[in-house]
Amino acid sequence: MDFKKVAIIGVGLMGGSFALSLKKLKFNCKITGIGRKKQNLIRAKELRIIDEYSTVPKKGVKDADLILLSTPVGQFQKIAKEIREYIKKGAIVTDVGSVKAKVVKELEDLMPESVSFVGAHPVAGKECSGIDAASSEIFNNTRCIITPSPNTDRKALKKTIELWKAFGSKTILMSPEEHDSIFASVSHLPHVIAYVLINTIMDINKNILPHGGRGLRDMTRIALSPSEMWRDICSYNRKNILKSLNQFITSVTHVKKLIEKSEWEKLEKEFQKAGVGRARLDSGKAGPFAPANRPRR
Repeated sequence: MDFKKVAIIGVGLMGGSFALSLKKLKFNCKITGIGRKKQNLIRAKELRIIDEYSTVPKKGVKDADLILLSTPVGQFQKIAKEIREYIKKGAIVTDVGSVKAKVVKELEDLMPESVSFVGAHPVAGKECSGIDAASSEIFNNTRCIITPSPNTDRKALKKTIELWKAFGSKTILMSPEEHDSIFASVSHLPHVIAYVLINTIMDINKNILPHGGRGLRDMTRIALSPSEMWRDICSYNRKNILKSLNQFITSVTHVKKLIEKSEWEKLEKEFQKAGVGRARLDSGKAGPFAPANRPRR
């Protein structure tokens, strides 16, 4: 992979980790960090995460062979419009967003001729955000979902896959639509529930939260995730998330009725069913969605 310059727009947890992963592999490339907050960029340079920085995206992406979008997805379109005339011919634009269908469509339409967008979603991260949380190990032994469309350039796709594999990620190809359908349930729904669960307890009595033990902390850890990011994800994947939420409401209502009717044996079976599902989560074995929907050639 002959990336001589990499521009990272949004140097936080994911963007910083991407830069550190490149440095760990000793890629012979200059890394430019781009963002709105100069102090954050200065901090990133002091930590040797990036080599140089700019607060002006169209200047920062000049001559970059690879451009990573790692801001909240709601900012992608605006950024793409600002930088499109300044992107080097033959460059690859990719991202780390966890919603894909709308992102891929919007950005493909905005790419200038001979510039390729390849959607990517590393299934990795932490509940904490910011440059100080960045790590060169965050992508190692995790999955990275690559979401090409029928329009995706094959060479750009191959390079993107090779890069994530070099980071230690297991790459899986999905269509953008399949990705959003799956992750509405396994990622977006749990985040929404974590936010709602904490708010529910606060509505009951905010002073009782400190009595919560490790179980509550484990269940709601992701409620510490950046609210702006998850607002945008809910907006971009609204239909799929609503479908998952409706199923969740149905499931909660069912359990509520079992408790109301004191049907304890049926309730126990529900809990047992969940235990089997949780064991499947630990196994890491994917179900019917495992065979990837590969893009047409």
